[in-house]
Parts: sequence; C-alpha cells; structure tokens
Amino acid sequence: MAQWLDLGGETYRLSLEPLRLNVGLVVGSERALVIDTGEGPRQASQILEAVREKTELPLVVVNTHAHYDHFFGNAVFAAAGVEEFWAHENAAAAIASAAIASAADQVRAEVADREPEMAAGEGENTEIVVPQAIVRDQPVLLDLGGQTVTLFYLGRGHTDGDLLVGTSSSLFSGDLVEEGYPEFSDAYPEEWADVLRHISALRHRYEHLVPGHGALCTDVAVRTMAETMAMAVRSARQATRESPNDATKAIPILPYGPEQSRLFIGRLKAISSLH
Repeated sequence: MAQWLDLGGETYRLSLEPLRLNVGLVVGSERALVIDTGEGPRQASQILEAVREKTELPLVVVNTHAHYDHFFGNAVFAAAGVEEFWAHENAAAAIASAAIASAADQVRAEVADREPEMAAGEGENTEIVVPQAIVRDQPVLLDLGGQTVTLFYLGRGHTDGDLLVGTSSSLFSGDLVEEGYPEFSDAYPEEWADVLRHISALRHRYEHLVPGHGALCTDVAVRTMAETMAMAVRSARQATRESPNDATKAIPILPYGPEQSRLFIGRLKAISSLH
C-alpha cells in the first residue's frame, strides 16, 4: 500500500498504481476532505483504509472531474457514511449521465481488468454516486474546523468541469495538470492553455502543486505545458487551413504522441463545429 506524503498544513497526497493517481486528504479539527476516490470499490477501499489510518473524523469528498478514475470509488465512501460529495456542476451532470444504464456500460468497461465488479455493475459498492454539493463559477470555501479549503473553477480545460482544490499548503489540480502527455478525449485545448496560465499565476500562493497523476509539479512544468498546448493549437489550425480535408497531416508536427494528436485534432474540430 502506498504511503501518504505529508505536504504540510495537515494536507497529504497518496499516489496509487497503476495510473499513478493522486488522492488528496486534508484534515481539519472537525472533519476531513478526501480529494478523488479512485476507479472502483477495490481501489476506493484501499484509499478509505489509508484515510482511516490518518483520521477517524467525518469525511467530505470532492471529485475533481468526471473521469472514472476520479469518482468510481464514491460508493465506498457513501457506504462509510459520507453524505457530502462535491463537484463542479458540469462534472456532476456528466457523472449523472454516466450513471444511466445505456451510458454506464461503456464507461465501466474502462476498468474491466482491475475492477471487474465495477465493470459489471454487480456487487457491493458498484453503483455510481453522483455528487450533490455543487460548485459553479464562484469559489466555495469548505470549513473543516480550523482549516479552510477552497474549491474553485477556472473554466473549461481537460473537461468542462475541472475543479481545483486549494489548501493552506497545496493546490490539487486534478487532470488539468498531469505527468506525461495530456489526455484530450473531453478537452478544450485552447481554453485549457489559458487555464494553465492562470494556474501558473497562482503558484506563488502554494508550496506544492499536485497533479491528477504523477509526481508533484513545478511552475516551470505548468508554464511549459501551457506554451506547448497553445503552440499545438496554432500548428493544428494552420495545418487544417492548408489541408481542410485531411486534418491528420497535422499529426507529425504536433508535440504529442499519435493517439493524443488525433484526439487533440478531433476536439479542435468538434469545438469549432459547435460555434
């Protein structure tokens, strides 16, 4: 079992294989906040066990966004008595959609190898629990007792509902920042670059930046991610103008892997078609 990394200010990070998922814990005097719950009941049970090694206080949960590895463990925490699940309104709507039977099978299939019960939707704590405590455009201050955590939204990026979580020592970014190639399947690349610039401008407030996956990040890494993404948007748009019937010609010039580049171009085209 992975060990908590102490980030100061009663803030902790747990990194879990195989996706190097970062789970957060912030402990107040009256209750504690868990940031993301993993990809199913098996992983969530590990997270809950690790949390209970740190604190027996009542728990609150925040889901940073609506990708399965960040909310599929909610039911384990609901069974443990958690009643307050926070998310951005767009993420909560997406999680609610994922809970509908027709959509659930496709989302659940993502965890078939590691969480077979969750994939099948059968067994204990395999239901999809939808957050009911909603963050919109204004920040929400959560009082944990002697410790205030800020939940806030900077706009569309990795998804249309990414929450950031600020503590006295650390900024948890969800997958707005992560190690390796960004994941573009639900992304808004041009707006994401702007959000990353905003995160970089906030970095002086926090000692640590915790990405959704991987090692703690530096400000340089965030700025580089923003600049790379903005450059990729410009390159893809130029290539598309030059070859409007073959956007794949942009793939070799993009700073991402082939699969990420295809998703990137697909998202740019999809977003453009919405306007």
